[in-house]
Amino acid sequence: MSATRFTYLGPEGTFTEAALRTLPEAATRELVPMVSVPAALDAVRNGEAAAALVPIENSVEGGVTSTLDELAGGVPLMIYREVLLPIAFALLVRPGTELSDVKTVTGHPVAQPQVRNWLRSNLPDALWESAASNADGARLVQEGRFDAAFAGEFAAATYGLVPLVTEIHDAQNAETRFVLVGRPARPAAPTGADKTSVVLWMGDDHPGALLELLQEFAVRGVNLMLIQSRPTGAGIGNYCFAIDAEGHISDRRVGEALMGLKRTCPQIRFLGSYPRAGVAQGDVQAARAGTSDGDFTAASDWLTRCLDGRP
Repeated sequence: MSATRFTYLGPEGTFTEAALRTLPEAATRELVPMVSVPAALDAVRNGEAAAALVPIENSVEGGVTSTLDELAGGVPLMIYREVLLPIAFALLVRPGTELSDVKTVTGHPVAQPQVRNWLRSNLPDALWESAASNADGARLVQEGRFDAAFAGEFAAATYGLVPLVTEIHDAQNAETRFVLVGRPARPAAPTGADKTSVVLWMGDDHPGALLELLQEFAVRGVNLMLIQSRPTGAGIGNYCFAIDAEGHISDRRVGEALMGLKRTCPQIRFLGSYPRAGVAQGDVQAARAGTSDGDFTAASDWLTRCLDGRP
């Protein structure tokens, strides 16, 4: 395995690259752009890279389905870090282009919902066509295939373009969550401000089946931060569920919830326990009464005394 190489969703100039460069360890690694999320993750699977940074969730559009599906299938991988990056777009054009000259625009499919209202107000007749990434859209503009691209302003210099309009976003405070993914290993020690990610497959489909899964978390006081269904490919109505839960697998309430799910789900994939981005330990709400590690230990001690005849 190349321990000095990180891959990311490329090409150069993507928001993913910008997010990766916020990690201190990125300064000592070779950063290799890949053409797609699957390609970035496969480089980790086959040992060409130690880790990959890929987008997984957007505050406007929700989960990034290509990443969720890749993590749910194939050779298992694990999440070790997450990065939150504020997202604002610039309209990148070739030098000399005016707004009235823009007839065709491009960008990543996830970008379109974030600039839809701006497009409607400023370029109502422009034709949109999606690109593999925002930076790839900038490259296509450089090659003359489109008039403009929505991308990060930082991508302009890389592709010889100029930002015609900056700070474009329909939703204030929009941000994208990225995850650093590696091969499975022991999770990092808990920090007190952690997140645990899993993918669950239900058994037989029956009324309340999803509720039964969610109750494993609810009765133990585990807060869910994301739940998203994804088709399994086994036919209409067959879904798995990507879930982010607050806490670390070593927390008793989280660990026991996962054990409960393991007993009832035909398949469960642990994707990792890792520090929450931008959240300090003091900012995390205390566990509800009866759900702390101490409460679980006290309950276990009580049961042992009962079995010993000394309740």
